[in-house]
Amino acid sequence: MSKPHRLAKTAPMEAKLVSELPAGGDWQFEPKWDGFRAIASRSDDAVEIMSKSGKSLARFFPEIVDRLAQTKTKHFVIDGELILPVGEVLSFEALQARLHPAESRIRKLARETPAQLMLFDCLSLGGKDLIDAPLTDRRAAIETFVAAEDNANILLSPATRDLLQAEAWLAGSGGALDGVIAKPLGEPYRAGERAMLKVKQRRTADCVVGGFRRAKNGRQVASLLLGLYDADDKLSYVGFTSAFAGEDRGSLTAKLEMLIAEPGFTGNAPGGPSRWNNGEQNEWYPLRSELVIEVSFDQVTGGRFRHGTKLLRWRPDKAPRQCRMEQLDHPLRPSELLEVG
Repeated sequence: MSKPHRLAKTAPMEAKLVSELPAGGDWQFEPKWDGFRAIASRSDDAVEIMSKSGKSLARFFPEIVDRLAQTKTKHFVIDGELILPVGEVLSFEALQARLHPAESRIRKLARETPAQLMLFDCLSLGGKDLIDAPLTDRRAAIETFVAAEDNANILLSPATRDLLQAEAWLAGSGGALDGVIAKPLGEPYRAGERAMLKVKQRRTADCVVGGFRRAKNGRQVASLLLGLYDADDKLSYVGFTSAFAGEDRGSLTAKLEMLIAEPGFTGNAPGGPSRWNNGEQNEWYPLRSELVIEVSFDQVTGGRFRHGTKLLRWRPDKAPRQCRMEQLDHPLRPSELLEVG
């Protein structure tokens, strides 16, 4: 077995979060895919897939390893994102399911729902190192690589130098994309540095406040627990917000305490059923379904907000029963991968 390429364990170039895409200078814009970042490499018969944290992902995606082991080019180091279509939509939850200790389970999932590798950069191709080359050269190299393979599971991410096109991706994707990346055309690949810019997709949802947690001191509110009504008309927990900009936590806590009542959530609850009883302090406190807030969020996994949300405003004009799960439904369909370009 040959030795892996010296760049195979290179830390991916990362992006700094900004509020808007840059209007001046020479930039390339790309969709930000919602998957597992991966540096993939092959050196003769040695194939590796490394995560952003420097750990190997190869055993979790054997179908991608097999594809890379059969490429026409036998020496490369490429940068991309592992994505996984399930049926007609991309599923981050299905990606997470791959991180399983049982090889038999991984192999079964790989057969039933094979992953894809969405490529957008090239560190080395055909024995030629490109890490110090400008993005224009690296983009040409990754385009050459993908075109030569002509493989349905090895994809090329769309790219544009047109700011209006990039802004249209953000506006027209319905929140299905994770955002848009801006890369400087004349710069080398800066491993481990935040040398790119990213604008993350932000969406909003009106949610029922179904409960709250207290701060460690046991007095003031620390976070609001958010719920949405599902198809069975059950209020299910979908996430939390702890960003109370401009809020008086003392008065908010007093307001919430007046609404404490079982059950809070009638569907899926945070951490299982509430243990609140007789005014005792427990993990979380259920509330009557009367308060509605609008929050902003980025991504959804398994019917819940993947990260904490930001409170935008209170919605006294909104009826709690109007807060439905449909607000979280922004799937990205594999057929849209070409359309987005």
